[in-house]
Amino acid sequence: MPSRPLVGRDDVRAAVGARLTAHENVVLTGPSGIGKTAILDAVCDTAAARGELVLRVAGTESERSIPYSGIAELLEQLPPAAFAGLPESHLAPLDAVRRGEPPRGGTGQSRHALLLALRRLLAGHAARQVTLLCVDNAQWLDPPSIDALCYVARRFGGLPVRAAVAGTCPDGDAPDASHCPWLPAEAATEIPVPPLGPDGIAELLDPHGLPARVASALHADSRGNPRLALALAGAYRAQRTRVGTPVPLTGSLRTWLGERFAALPGRVRQTLLVAALADRPTVELLRRTRGAEADRDLRIAASAGLLVADGSAVCFTPPAVRSVIAESYDATRRAAVHVRLAAVVTDSAERVWHSALVSTEPDAEAARALVAAARTAACRGPRGLAAELYLLAAHRAPAELNAERVDWLVAAAETGAAAMRPEIVHRAADEVLAAAESVPAQRVRARMAVIDLSGQAFSVMDEVFVAALVDAEHAPELEAALRLRLSWAALIHGDLPRCAQEADLAVRLAADVGDAATESMALANRATVARATGARDFRDPLRRALAIPHEVPDGWLHLSARFLAARFAVFDDQLKPARDEYLRMLAMIERGTGEEVVEVLRGLSEISARLGRCREALDFAGRAIRIAEDAGLSPGPCWHSRAVAELAGGTIERAAAFARRGIQASEQEDDGIYLCRHLHVLAQTELRTGDARGAVATLRRLAELERRQGVAAPLLLRWHADLATALAATGELTEADAVIASTRGMLEAEESGAGVAAQLDRAEALVLAARGRADTGIELLGGAERRFRALGQPLELGHCHLVRGRLERRRRRHGAARAAVLAALRVFTSHEAAPWIRQAGRGTALVDAGGPHDGPATGSGPASGRARGLAMLTAAERRIARLVGDGASNQEAAAQVALSVKTVEASLTRIYRKLGVRSRTQLSSLLLQTDPDHRLRS
Repeated sequence: MPSRPLVGRDDVRAAVGARLTAHENVVLTGPSGIGKTAILDAVCDTAAARGELVLRVAGTESERSIPYSGIAELLEQLPPAAFAGLPESHLAPLDAVRRGEPPRGGTGQSRHALLLALRRLLAGHAARQVTLLCVDNAQWLDPPSIDALCYVARRFGGLPVRAAVAGTCPDGDAPDASHCPWLPAEAATEIPVPPLGPDGIAELLDPHGLPARVASALHADSRGNPRLALALAGAYRAQRTRVGTPVPLTGSLRTWLGERFAALPGRVRQTLLVAALADRPTVELLRRTRGAEADRDLRIAASAGLLVADGSAVCFTPPAVRSVIAESYDATRRAAVHVRLAAVVTDSAERVWHSALVSTEPDAEAARALVAAARTAACRGPRGLAAELYLLAAHRAPAELNAERVDWLVAAAETGAAAMRPEIVHRAADEVLAAAESVPAQRVRARMAVIDLSGQAFSVMDEVFVAALVDAEHAPELEAALRLRLSWAALIHGDLPRCAQEADLAVRLAADVGDAATESMALANRATVARATGARDFRDPLRRALAIPHEVPDGWLHLSARFLAARFAVFDDQLKPARDEYLRMLAMIERGTGEEVVEVLRGLSEISARLGRCREALDFAGRAIRIAEDAGLSPGPCWHSRAVAELAGGTIERAAAFARRGIQASEQEDDGIYLCRHLHVLAQTELRTGDARGAVATLRRLAELERRQGVAAPLLLRWHADLATALAATGELTEADAVIASTRGMLEAEESGAGVAAQLDRAEALVLAARGRADTGIELLGGAERRFRALGQPLELGHCHLVRGRLERRRRRHGAARAAVLAALRVFTSHEAAPWIRQAGRGTALVDAGGPHDGPATGSGPASGRARGLAMLTAAERRIARLVGDGASNQEAAAQVALSVKTVEASLTRIYRKLGVRSRTQLSSLLLQTDPDHRLRS
């Protein structure tokens, strides 16, 4: 029966397939649950579909003591014809194993005879049919079977027999024959199985019907481990939780994790207890408390799938396993560990926290010390620790400190919200609302902390808002803060009139009570609405907001007027000044973990993509996703940043995947802003893959959404030229003209707009070409190219070069078309814009082949001659050429093909001679011209 479709493993499966095709043995490694079995399933299905004989053996812990059980399983899968013709001396030991009787006694039943018989058996059948031996859970295979299989694998030689083995080393180290006896051969290639990415986990969890935000949180909790993510998904479905709170462990999941922990060696369990009781466990902290062996302990725990070491930080998978570990020991043992940690931690606030956890008795002096430490921690940056200190102080407070206790709970909730620690926020807020001593102001502040956790999901906060407004009656300072949040909620929903109304009310209330921070942020929101609706005076409220002296509340930099000013600079194509400002903001908050860090990283990713800093764009977007997942934030905004970065420097396929996931997330959370943004990215992927009709439909939906929202500012999302381009491709030229004309009319209200104007010129050039006026279109393109060059937007410039190549082909000017596309290729290559490089390569191939509007290809000239040269390369030379053409160094290429550097250098000399090229740059260009999709296959 075919296995389930493999999710998110195309790269690994391709790597395994390439090695097996090259007659190499493969070893898949990785922690428990990472998906090694699923990959083996897919590899076996592919081999079987090719007509190969697939022999599948799987080790089982409970059967490890049964000698030759693995060999017996293998023999059962061989057809009877495979045994025909074997001499009795070979059949006897094989028959004994098939009967479950290990070979013993006599020469004919010796171990040596079995090994020889097994080798001859496989060799004989392989001569008739290519054979793939797949061994799963090799670490649990019985030792005699391991011995036999390793013997056979070492002697495959030139036979059409390969082995694909999956296993985990007992001590967590890299595979080595000295401690992993199941390795099939010294020359086997290790392929580590990496964690699934956020899109992979989301796809894996699709059948469970989970909200996108939950799928994102489960990716963080599982650290991309598929088995654990599926287990957590089942736990979520069994007991739904509030927005942002961790998924609680079911009894069965808690038992399963407890058994995995209990199976570890005693020393490893002790190290994990220290990590579980630390506030922020790090490798360095564990070395100080547990010595140099801590590193090995962590590797063993990681191989069991209980944690990952993310740089210096130690992250449990899932985080709730910390409680499972802690509950495995009594209070006396836990107290002793806290004493030890208090002696070794370097942070004074952490020291106070560990000292307080030694006892559970109420203590006024200890409570006040915890509050002092919390204030210190909040000032220095570790807000999560500050929230924990406030909460612990409230729990250590004796009865005479009841009034202060509620204040400390409120502080825990507010600080926890800034740190995006939902478990602390909800616990503290619940205790405030239940406390008889709480007053309306404290209840409002606690509820606002819960609201601040919601991210884009304000739609589930209606009840909390209403209750808070009731308590805030006759308290304008509290109502101002609530109205500000209602303004944000309306903005996310796309209700711009309501957003403006709530912002104006918040400005008035805040000014009356002297709340400068709230007044400034509300004015910033008012400026956002003014800009989105095309108001000419949109800068006035922003200037007023910037002029108000105030301190931005902790964790709210992304909602400040300063942040909005940088955002407006991006809209105005002032990308380099905006980047400098974002970098300054990142330096201010880089130790944070909340939404403000995510938003600054997202801003940097977007700017980097437009500046052609493609690798940087992907890096910033990846960092934003990781922080957002850990904080339990809405995934939609970060998925948009990643989609934009993928369009610039990743792959169009991944950009489309993130956009579709983002559309789903935005619809679930009623997020009108990011629904529009994801629709735009999806339309761009459709346009760039040739689906112009799909792009038109997607962009028409986007246009209708913006119309209903009242958005009339083409600089914000910049989809208008894309719609005109798609309409030109589908032949709807009159509508394309109307889109271009109306957008230019909206630009008249803007003080800037050179970038959008250049995009419109490029789109109009295509419309003109479709009408047979390519000459006029070429003139428009020249102006667009000059604008993008002046604005420092190289990918837009390269896009113009590609369009110029298309238009020149229409004019049957082969030389000019080729020059334009090669100019685009140079731009994209210098900025590592991978998807654009592939697109330029296809354009070059079209030019060389005649392409549409160019007449038939002649098959002559240097390019076609070099294309014929590619066919003269050996398989090994082609692989080296592709690796080097993709930018690999000689050393990197040597490692990929398992050859020496000198051999690769000699091969390159032959490759250059055969192809008539002199450099890596020429080789890369040739590959893109003659085989533009080679990167997808290599």
